[in-house]
Amino acid sequence: MKHVDMIVKSVRPIALDTYEMCLQNDYIANMAQPGQFLHLLVDGHTLRRPLSIANTDLVAGMVTILFKTTGDGTRRLAAYMPGARLDVLGPAGNGFHRRSETIKTALLIGGGIGVPPLYFLGKDLQKKGVHVTAVLGFQSNAHIFYEQMFRQLGKTYIVTNDGSYGGHGLVTDALDQVGAIDHYFACGPVPMLRAVTQELGSQAGSISLEERMGCGIGACFACVIPSHNDSGYRKICRDGPVFPAGEVVL
Repeated sequence: MKHVDMIVKSVRPIALDTYEMCLQNDYIANMAQPGQFLHLLVDGHTLRRPLSIANTDLVAGMVTILFKTTGDGTRRLAAYMPGARLDVLGPAGNGFHRRSETIKTALLIGGGIGVPPLYFLGKDLQKKGVHVTAVLGFQSNAHIFYEQMFRQLGKTYIVTNDGSYGGHGLVTDALDQVGAIDHYFACGPVPMLRAVTQELGSQAGSISLEERMGCGIGACFACVIPSHNDSGYRKICRDGPVFPAGEVVL
């Protein structure tokens, strides 16, 4: 992880309250692994924002992030213009632990803004010859993004909370449509992750946690979570954000 300046190349809305930002920095683009995040400093705010990496372009040195405008910080971020510079720590955290030579079929399960890092992962798995299936959940039709991009990776199921597009319900309602898999990768709100791990039981899997952070390097203890494996805690920013399913208490 390094402290770098990243240059904003583009910012655009891609769904309701959801923006895609492309940033340029050769080091980040070449070092980033699926599941890692950028810790961004937004003008006018003291605390950085952790945002998952959705895609990279090694040739152009580009990194793509997606975010929802849920507060003043992300609204300010959406207002950045091309050419602006962002103060960034990254790539941060531990990504999706996987040995693709032992995985032939993978299931990606994403909810809302937990979907972006799974696209980066799906591209990586596809390049390695892994058969990819995705189940993606959104609030409504207006909130959906990257559907066609996921369909280029493999069979993709979309569910919406209000039934305005795809299946009606939650991501767990679509899991019975998926065949046998070797490993699942899930990212989204904690209630979704809890439901997914309960539904899939002993199936091998990895989960990525979305969490507000303080320092982003494991020094401040602002993003700890209890571990099932011992009486201690795990730091989401440093030990995660990705954990083997069943390692932490959801």
